[in-house]
This record gives sequence, structure tokens and C-alpha cells, in this order.
Amino acid sequence: MPATTDQNEILFERARAVIPGGVNSPVRAFKAVGGTPRFVKRAQGAYFWDADDKRYIDYIGSWGPMILGHGHPAVVEAVQRAVTEGFSFGAPTEREIELAEAILALVPSMEMVRLVSSGTEAAMSALRLARGATGRKYIIKFEGCYHGHADALLVKAGSGLATFGNPTSAGVPPEVVQHTLVLEYNNLAQLEEAFTLHGHEIACLMIEAIAGNMNFVRASAAFAKRCRELCTQYGALLVFDEVMTGFRVGLRGAQGVLGVTPDLTVLGKVIGGGMPLAAFGGPRAIMEQLAPMGPVYQAGTLSGNPVATACGLATLKEIARPGFYEALSSKTRSLVDGLTAAAAAEGVPFSADSEGGMFGFFLLDALPQNYTAVMKSDGAKFNALFHGLLERGVYIAPALYEAGFVSAAHGDDDIAASIEAARQIFKTL
Repeated sequence: MPATTDQNEILFERARAVIPGGVNSPVRAFKAVGGTPRFVKRAQGAYFWDADDKRYIDYIGSWGPMILGHGHPAVVEAVQRAVTEGFSFGAPTEREIELAEAILALVPSMEMVRLVSSGTEAAMSALRLARGATGRKYIIKFEGCYHGHADALLVKAGSGLATFGNPTSAGVPPEVVQHTLVLEYNNLAQLEEAFTLHGHEIACLMIEAIAGNMNFVRASAAFAKRCRELCTQYGALLVFDEVMTGFRVGLRGAQGVLGVTPDLTVLGKVIGGGMPLAAFGGPRAIMEQLAPMGPVYQAGTLSGNPVATACGLATLKEIARPGFYEALSSKTRSLVDGLTAAAAAEGVPFSADSEGGMFGFFLLDALPQNYTAVMKSDGAKFNALFHGLLERGVYIAPALYEAGFVSAAHGDDDIAASIEAARQIFKTL
């Protein structure tokens, strides 16, 4: 049997010999959908090309950061200029201040911000800050929300209502998550009971107000409002994880969409424009609890990296232009509406939603409100849809539980081609 000439397969085989699973982040391995991952050779605008030089319409966009598309000229120029000045200094730069000022100008709930290098780092640091500022141990999170891979946040729901969670990863001792309470998303009864039982011990409630890690699921307006009210009542901090939604669903993130003001906000992805950069921030009185001013320690050699901040600043400048989000939202809605109509025409159960440049769809008749409902989606049909789109040059997330992203670079032809590709596959489902 002749050796394969598929460069993606060849690269995957090489990778598996030296990298666990052949990838440096699990979902990239295609384990959920089967088949061979596409190794990206280059990208431009709304497209990337794999190792065999096949072009794909990209609806992942590095899992959200590429809101302008790949290789936006203004961003590339800013990065190239920064590179000539130095890669990293381990010392303060003016550009860090400029990026902090730009973020604070766009997010009214934040008076101060600390820059870090990844969403996991930002969420972990915000959690530590919440505990340090309140002097409390317990935290609330919701099943289906992902806040990075810090030990205390890798937790699934316990066995009953308002019980503490269990680790979802080997290497996380039960003792590490004994203070993490995991509730069902959008479940007001569980939320009320948790605060009734533990309210005066809770340091913070952390939530993706528009979840992107169980596909795309919104917190209801009533649920988000009650989270705010209960945190205020019991003296806990409300933490919005906007690593995914920040500057992606709107210029003021999910908190702007919902009209709810959190105590702390975690940001990532878009604020780095594709470079490793994230942040967390909130009111001055809380943020000044961080070292070197306060007792809560947090540090990072690459925090505020000069190349990453240049990339982030250039990206924020572009997305703040008048009309940007109106145009982006219209494109995303066109995609979602077109997919919904195509599925309906073929009698395929389908529901979809979007906000700004973020979207999600389910092979279900109605939009799910929590992780349990998401799990009822037809995995086999999703896998068939995924591979059918892949063959036709449309790249969506290789997992049922991940949101998708549209960029400013996607054109009407890209949207139409994607809908037509899906229509062809729906005929076979």
C-alpha cells in the first residue's frame, strides 16, 4: 500500500510522535469528530490554507480573536513596527498604559486592569483576587461554562442540588475543588438555594454571561439580573468571564448586551488580536488589593508583552470605528438565518443564535438553556455535518460544544457559499 501523500496526515503522524495527541490544545485533535486535523499553512482575510494548500472559509478565527480577519493591514503594520523595537523587556512600556486606557474607555465597569498572557491566567487571577478581597473561600460556577484549566475551575456538577463539585480532570485532588459549587446554567431555583445555604461564605460567582463552551447559550435576562442581585445582597463578587465575548458580541461585551454590571471582568482573545494577551479588571478598590499595592500576589514575565499590546491596540482601534458592529452583526445573522432556513427546508431539527460576531447552532428543535439540554443534540449528525462542510471548504469547530465566529473579512459570497454547502449536507441527514 503506498504511503499517503496527504500532508495533513503526514504532519499529524509526526506530531503524535513528539506532542501528546499530536496537538497543543485538545480540541484541535479532531477526537470528537474523527478524522485528521487540518494543519494550517497560512491565513488571510476570512480564509486559511492547510498543508495541502486547500482553502477553507474560517469560522473559528483562532477561537475568536481574529475579529478583523487574518492579516489585517493595520494590525500587521503595528506588529511589524513593534517587533523592530524589541520582543520582550520584563519592564514597563508606554504601550501597556495605552492598551489599559483603551480597554477602560470601552468597559465602564472597569476602573483598573491588569494585563496577563492567557484567559486561563486571567480567570485564575480574578478568582484569587475575589477570594483575597472578600476573605472568603467558596465560589460558584456553572456547568458548561469554561474558565480555563486552573484546578479549582475544572469541576463538574455534584450529585445533587447545591452540592459541591467533583474534579473533571485527573491530577486535580477533590480537596482542591471542595470550595467550588457547580450549578445548572439558567436555573434560578438552584441559584437561590445556593445563596441561601452558603451566601455569606461565597467569595464570587463566575459566569460566561453568553456561554461559548457549550456552543452558544445565553444567560436569560432574569437569571443574569438575579446573579447580580444575590451577589450584592450577600457581599460576593460577580465575575463575568468575557474571554470569548469581550469585544466579540459587542463593543461592551456581554455585560453591555445584558445591561448587568459585574464586579470583575475577565478578558482575552480580541484584546490581543491573535497574540497571547488577556486581562482582568474592575473597580479601583478591588484591583488595588493586587501586589505590589495589596496582599494578593500575581505576576508574569510576559505580561503586557510589547508585541502583543501593539497587536491588541491596533485591533481595538479598528473595531471601535462607527458602524463596525452593525455590519458584523448583520453578516453573522445572515449566516445563522440562512443555515436555519436551509435546515428547515430539508426537515432537519435545527436552532441557532448569534450576537455580534459570535454564533452557535444545535441540531435541536429549540435553543437549549443549559448544558444538559445541549447534550441532547445529535452528535452523529453533527459529525456528518462537520465533515461534509470540511470537504466543501468550510471550517467550523471540530466539536459539538463550541461556538463559531464571523469576522469583518467574511463577505456575502463566503456566507452564501457556506449556506449552500450546509444545504447539500442537510439533504443527506
